[in-house]
Amino acid sequence: MGAAHSHNDIIDSDDESQHSPTQDENVYEDASSEPRNPTNKTPPESSPASIDDIDARLKSLKLKYQSKRSHQNSGLVKLYQHIGGNTENARWVLSERLVPYSFKKTGRIEEDGEEEDEVGKDDLMWELRVGSKVRVWVSHDMKFKGLGDQRRVDFVAKGVWAVKFGGDNEFEGFVRQYQDCLFENTYGYEANEGNKVKVYGKDFVGWANPEAADESMWEDAEDSFRSPGVGTPVKGRQDLREEFEEVADGGGIQSLALGALDNSFLVSGSGIQVVRNFSHGIHGKGVYVNFGDEKRSFADSTPKKALLMRGETNMMLMSPLNDGKPHTTGLHQLDIETGKIVTDWKFEKDGTDVTMRDIANDSKGAQLDPSGSTFLGLDNNRLCRWDMRDRHGIVQNIASESTPVLNWTQGHQFTRGTNFRCFASTGDGSIVVGSLDGKIRLYSITSMRQAKTAFPGLGAPITHVDVTYDGKWVLGTTDTYLVLICTMFVDKDGTAKTGFSGRMGNKIPAPRLLKLTPLDSHLAGVNNKFHGGQFSWVTEDGKQERHLVATVGNFSVIWNFQQVKDSSHDCYRNQQGLKSCYCYKIVLKDDSIVDSRFMHDKFAVSDSPEAPLVVATNKKVSSFSISSRPRLIDGASS
Repeated sequence: MGAAHSHNDIIDSDDESQHSPTQDENVYEDASSEPRNPTNKTPPESSPASIDDIDARLKSLKLKYQSKRSHQNSGLVKLYQHIGGNTENARWVLSERLVPYSFKKTGRIEEDGEEEDEVGKDDLMWELRVGSKVRVWVSHDMKFKGLGDQRRVDFVAKGVWAVKFGGDNEFEGFVRQYQDCLFENTYGYEANEGNKVKVYGKDFVGWANPEAADESMWEDAEDSFRSPGVGTPVKGRQDLREEFEEVADGGGIQSLALGALDNSFLVSGSGIQVVRNFSHGIHGKGVYVNFGDEKRSFADSTPKKALLMRGETNMMLMSPLNDGKPHTTGLHQLDIETGKIVTDWKFEKDGTDVTMRDIANDSKGAQLDPSGSTFLGLDNNRLCRWDMRDRHGIVQNIASESTPVLNWTQGHQFTRGTNFRCFASTGDGSIVVGSLDGKIRLYSITSMRQAKTAFPGLGAPITHVDVTYDGKWVLGTTDTYLVLICTMFVDKDGTAKTGFSGRMGNKIPAPRLLKLTPLDSHLAGVNNKFHGGQFSWVTEDGKQERHLVATVGNFSVIWNFQQVKDSSHDCYRNQQGLKSCYCYKIVLKDDSIVDSRFMHDKFAVSDSPEAPLVVATNKKVSSFSISSRPRLIDGASS
């Protein structure tokens, strides 16, 4: 494990040292996601003849959208670059002393640095230019972070940069311009009040204007979270201590299936390694279950999902491809005790094969039910419940069936494109679903046809979603950030409810974002996208999840749940827009991390506020305990 240190180093505004740029550093940083030809140079900002030519061409076309081509700025800024990566010599250096910046609406950038001659409305995007070094499309990929106390913004543009402003007004104006340009690039509409209502809906005013949002639910949550015996102190330094690390058997680990009883399971392409659950993590038993030669067609296809069922004695295994279709048409049931795949199940509705992209347990604790025979299924436009019994409630005679058919017992096939991507269930079986358009929908335990609440997207697809046992909090994962949503509200009768059981009206609190600093995001590795964000694991009423964890490249990133919800937390000071939390701890591995999950709450010991964290790479699995004892090493941000 590598301890993460603060990367919000204070840059001295009086710093007179200046980095001498190399030849390659003198060109603009490319705004395109495609590789640049290093031999081609972008014309410097001081010679804008080509840009003037394009402006003239566009004005001659009399396009309606030409009235807002750029935000010109008369102020000058200092541009810094971070060099040295994660080495002892890492530091900020002054790249350009006093340079102009601008937000410009431009066409696509050719490889020679010129803009396309033919520019259409759909091709115009806002980009940020700073001096002669930075030219980048305005998007979430910039990992933009404002530091109001330093009048500084940090961001990623093929490297990590910082811009310092001479005054508060200049800094605040820059942030507002960035947010307006980001909105327009994301949604295709100019950033004004009418368009924000069009995008978010009239009930989500707080999402469009966070400063005016109702924060009472967050404050109520803070009070309840501070009740005796619940949660961990905000200011308590907690140490991550590695307890176990071992090499996985039978090929690369593809996924984790953590159990709440005696065992957990490491799933690979050829089989499953059974490991023992302890109070300080998981440790190998030396038992390996091969899928078997009789299931050769399955053994050659790495399982996409492993779902524990029936008191953790059975596992449902789903592969990503089947019969040439994009999603699987069935799954395989493994009896863990015998080590045999006992049957291949088929997804079917009304005599027609259907596909599924994901499966999940009926509820948070359903895998502990020894008699459980149902589970949830999700496809792009389907949400349903499958039953391994026939329609009359009798368990099917698997021995006499070549391919038993799962019974569709509840669900809905949507005619329009919902583009579902992921889902999860609460303790009572309510369902949260994330979509390609970024929307997050809440379904009650009684109906899968119509969502009780639908939260608008923030411009990025939801790739993973989780929910607390009590259904009061939802965590959505996108490539560049996590979004934490409070589902609590008070109805007209004064009754406290969640968005799973009723419509929330127009007093919906604004969400909070969990992000990496631009520097940490850059250091996380090539595959530096968030995935698998989730809460720690509880399956009992009255218990509260204490941490959140997500994987980014070589990092496993951990947030203190109470700290994220604390409105007075230092991270939220001097912020504009949605509150973003940058206070976290990092577990650093040498290889890209496959999955990071907390063990069940029952494995938390007396000197720890949390159950162990299990971190798996393709080759190894490690367990970490969180100790309440203080340590001198700080977290990633303080």
